[in-house]
Amino acid sequence: VQLQAFGGGLVQAGGSLRLSCAASGRSFRSYAMAWFRQAPGKEREFVAVLSWSGLSADYARSVEGRFTISRDNAKNTGYLQMNSLKPEDTAVYYCAADAYYSSDHAEYEYWGQGTLVTVSS
Repeated sequence: VQLQAFGGGLVQAGGSLRLSCAASGRSFRSYAMAWFRQAPGKEREFVAVLSWSGLSADYARSVEGRFTISRDNAKNTGYLQMNSLKPEDTAVYYCAADAYYSSDHAEYEYWGQGTLVTVSS
């Protein structure tokens, strides 16, 4: 599975962005997908995960209620809708996929290249 994340950019605090993760390969639709992020000087952290069916999702506490993870298996694409953005959401965002549903980045085999989100105050 090859993943490509895009949709990042510069947004003011309180604004919204939608990230997309385009996947190649039919197996994507049978994989869990997740979003992680990494701010400068910090470790990569979990943001959200979604099961292959789209029926189960989990979020980091810092984004719960503001971010929504979703997928369209017919289009082999995953999404992260980010609302009420805060300056502390500034990071490079990565999408990932794996057969196992997990919030641990070490569990994920397939990664996109990352897309930068910058939230200005």
